[in-house]
Amino acid sequence: ICDTGNERIRRVHVATKRVTTLAGRLRGASQTTAAGVLATFRSPTGITVSQQDEKSQHKNRAKGMKILRARLYEAERAKKEAERAADRKGQVGSGDRSERIRTYNFPQGRVSDHRINLTLYKINEIVAGGELDELVDALTAEDQAVKLAAQ
Repeated sequence: ICDTGNERIRRVHVATKRVTTLAGRLRGASQTTAAGVLATFRSPTGITVSQQDEKSQHKNRAKGMKILRARLYEAERAKKEAERAADRKGQVGSGDRSERIRTYNFPQGRVSDHRINLTLYKINEIVAGGELDELVDALTAEDQAVKLAAQ
């Protein structure tokens, strides 16, 4: 139903199509031209469209298909948007304490890396950029241990 490249609906496959002509109580020459035409379309998704604006059956059918196409497009777009929202929600953390990577505690002069349970009491040197080797070496060792365990 939907073209994934530019998200346009190319072709509407209608499962059941019912066109009903309703004759009114008109007399004379206008009886055949002013007969109310009701075009009903149902898609496999359960969307139903009824159209009775025009006197012409062809115009009602064209309008009905246009409305059905728009409703199917909107339903597909809403479905994709819901999937994207669910993906985004899964990627964003809650900001909970358990999701922390590192804590810098200035009053105690402590840096704690929660991923590898490393605590160093060299906050001034680490913030200045001088004593990063110990922290980086511990992270590298942990990463290598995880990779070896995975093999």
